[in-house]
Amino acid sequence: MARAFTPKVITANALIEGDVIYLTADDQWSRDLSQAELITDEAHAQLRLLDAESQVAEVVGVYLADAKPGENGPEPTHFREDFRRTGPSNYAHGKQEAEANV
Repeated sequence: MARAFTPKVITANALIEGDVIYLTADDQWSRDLSQAELITDEAHAQLRLLDAESQVAEVVGVYLADAKPGENGPEPTHFREDFRRTGPSNYAHGKQEAEANV
């Protein structure tokens, strides 16, 4: 028996900056997971992934990540993705720096 499809988001790293980014429903890249398109259909996920992988001038390391609906948009279901969205862990800069100064 086939397993049920788990909702996904498409994530990658920005080619120049290296930031974690997410594909939105309007084909833009966002650094905010809550703006990502939550994909609930496996065939649609594969098509969106192929399109994202073709954007080699903008992104690297494109893949599908498990996610779930949240109050403010998609939320990660795995600690790896939760960790990735907070930014680098070796010192405070980028997303971690911005949150510390809020």
